This record gives sequence, structure tokens and C-alpha cells, in this order.
Amino acid sequence: MPARASGSSGASRDTDWNGIRIRRVLASDAAAVAAIYAPYVRETVITFEIDPPDEVEMRRRIVETGSRYPWLVLEDPEPEPESGTTGDATDDPEHRLLGYAYASRFHERAAYCHSVSVTIYLRRDVRHRGYGRLLYAELLRLLREEGYHRAYAGVTQPNPASMALHEAFGFLPAGRYEEYRFKLGAWRTVVS
Repeated sequence: MPARASGSSGASRDTDWNGIRIRRVLASDAAAVAAIYAPYVRETVITFEIDPPDEVEMRRRIVETGSRYPWLVLEDPEPEPESGTTGDATDDPEHRLLGYAYASRFHERAAYCHSVSVTIYLRRDVRHRGYGRLLYAELLRLLREEGYHRAYAGVTQPNPASMALHEAFGFLPAGRYEEYRFKLGAWRTVVS
């Protein structure tokens, strides 16, 4: 689904939003990013990876992709400890990071250099709180600021929440790939 690289949330780099902050990813975020992503890999068809990347692989991806394209994390500097624990969750990066969004190369051919693919993942326990919109708005703002013209996303069907999020930012379906990929025992359709 393509959209112009635009968006507005009033958020800016390292912005504080009711104690929640958006900032650029750091290589040291790799373990927390991998922990957010792993359940999506293991339990859903949202991503088509089969094996979750470990911290080392995620760090490689962060360094490689983050050096060329915006990669943002959503951070709660003072998260509440999980129920039943007495520890200080602020010392645990897996509890501080709530999600991430990033852009990556859309296609290898040079004429596509002004287009990007975009991806977003939130910790599953913090979905449906507006964090996805906050992250995407800031990512799209940065993409526009950095001169990108179009952002593209693929959404495995059915996924009405993701479709609604993308449509809210002006993404329009460009195509439908029927039974495009096989995961978790079934063929999956992707709208892009």
C-alpha cells in the first residue's frame, strides 16, 4: 500500500508524549527490539520470517538499516513493573521499549531511491493505545523531511487493525497477492 511520505502528530525527534518518548534506535536496543519482534515471528503471519532473529542479528539489522533510513523506538522511561514482580522495570530495556517503526529499501534498482518500505511492531501488551499512530506519524514526518517521496507497506490479510492504521495515514491498496506466502500451515494473502 503506497502513501506519500507525510504525516503529522505534533511529535518531533526525542519528543515526550505523556511520559512516552520517540527516539532513534540504538544498537544497544537490539535485545529489546528482538524481544518485541519474536512473538510476531513465532505466533503470527504478520511477518513471514520463520525463526526469530537473535540479539546479534537484530543488532546487525539496526546498524545496517538504521545507518541509511529512519528507525525509531517508542520508549517509556518509567514503566510500571509487571504484576507479581517487585523489581524496578526501568532497568530492563525490554520493559522500557514499547515498539519500533522503521523504513528500509523498497527495491534495489536506483530509480526507486525515493521510495521506502515501512514496518511497525508494538509490544503486544500495549497495542490499541494510539502508540502505532504516534510512531508512524513521526516516521512518515522524518521520511518527508529526508526527501523520500513514497512509503509502501504490505499487510497480511485479514488484519483490519493494520489496514485501518495504514488507511488513516493515506496508504492505498496497490495490489493484492493471493496466497502469496505459506506460514503456520496455510497460504497467506498480502495487500500491498
